[in-house]
Amino acid sequence: MATRFDPFQEFDRLFAQVLTAERASATMPMDLYRSGDHYVLHVDLPGADPGTIDVNVEDRTLTIRAQRTARAEQDVQWLAKERPVGTYARQLTVSRGLALDAISATYSDGVLTLTIPVAEDAKPRRIAVQHTGDTAAITSGSDAIA
Repeated sequence: MATRFDPFQEFDRLFAQVLTAERASATMPMDLYRSGDHYVLHVDLPGADPGTIDVNVEDRTLTIRAQRTARAEQDVQWLAKERPVGTYARQLTVSRGLALDAISATYSDGVLTLTIPVAEDAKPRRIAVQHTGDTAAITSGSDAIA
């Protein structure tokens, strides 16, 4: 049985592997949800050095940065090296109505968790309606005041 070799197909396969590895190293998977009057953001940063994690807000842009350094092993022959190293960075544009000055952050078990409260002026609230005029016209039933 003859096997056909297509060098372009092999090139496409190798190129796709390289792009997939680069894309995987540049991503920071995250979950975002609202719970009551705050948002919670979980960002996976496995192996990140805790001292390199930086979270900041400028205008309406939330920026998260972290770094994973390469292991400095001497006299080793790598058989597989798939874990990405370098700087992770992700920027999110946040909407108005969030209390960006009250964000809290924790890092545990390779997961960065940000809690972002909803601003007081953006929270739903009940507006009291003031009644004016004759109260007898508003009441119902036989005990209305005339």
